Amino acid sequence: MGIFNKLFNSSSELREEKVLPWQALTELSQLDEIEQLSKGKTQLIFKHSTRCGISRMVMNQFVTVYDLDLNVDLYYLDLLNYRDISNEIGYKFQVIHESPQLLIIKNGTAVAHASHGAINEIDLEQFV
Repeated sequence: MGIFNKLFNSSSELREEKVLPWQALTELSQLDEIEQLSKGKTQLIFKHSTRCGISRMVMNQFVTVYDLDLNVDLYYLDLLNYRDISNEIGYKFQVIHESPQLLIIKNGTAVAHASHGAINEIDLEQFV
């Protein structure tokens, strides 16, 4: 395979896109559910700004490195459409709003959180 094929992936084979088991976070009441569920299983909340290129890049990197065998529940928050939920996340889990942002919820509290490139540096397995 030539260098241009490697660079531009010009082969006729299509790559299968990885799809994560996202649960849409669209209701304030889900935060109470997440808090309760976190007492038995780690909960992840990924806050994403759909108009931000950096947020999109970080989310794409997250999808690429995410281990589908990880035993956690994974929530996706479109914070532009659900800003009230994003604000409540800050109050409920005592974190300052950032975007993009990943929160790890265990036993009813945020045990870790990160923003921007630091999201993909978190070793999620240590929180399962």
